[in-house]
Amino acid sequence: MQDNFDLKNLIKNKKKRKNSRTKGNTFERKVCAILNEFFDTTEFIRSPGSGAFSTTHNLPEHLKFSGDLITPKTFKFTIECKKGYNKENIGSVFNNKSDLMSFIEQAEKDSQKIQKNFLLIFQQDRKDILCLFKEKGSLALATYAENHDHIHLNFLNERYIICRLTDLLETTKTYNAKHLWI
Repeated sequence: MQDNFDLKNLIKNKKKRKNSRTKGNTFERKVCAILNEFFDTTEFIRSPGSGAFSTTHNLPEHLKFSGDLITPKTFKFTIECKKGYNKENIGSVFNNKSDLMSFIEQAEKDSQKIQKNFLLIFQQDRKDILCLFKEKGSLALATYAENHDHIHLNFLNERYIICRLTDLLETTKTYNAKHLWI
């Protein structure tokens, strides 16, 4: 004899956990798409192994790259992408163990390897995409960031700017200033 009861509705569906690697890879592809559209190119692509490839392999000088994205040869920045980290808030920047502080240290270290400035592009779930860069190495770009909502951050004797990526791209487009990037 078989029961003809449907017990499926009594079992609570567990919310599927999002794989952080998948989330990061998806975000890197999204950033590539944004930059490729803005610069009208296809040269922004994800790095093999998300940036680790270049540091774990001994590449010739002309093939070295750093960060999460491979950029056009003339692009002035190395790019580090971070997605999620929802527990971080503006108050956490005062904590030396903050994820944001470790992201800056990682981006600084990677950018020094190839003598370029860095862009740290990050997004919390359902929030705007933000970018962080060193003011000293990008004074002209900093000037354009000043036209929008932005935050100045002092860390390790350096001054950084945080602003929305879309604001920064749109401002440089408005003033026909793509030369600041390439």
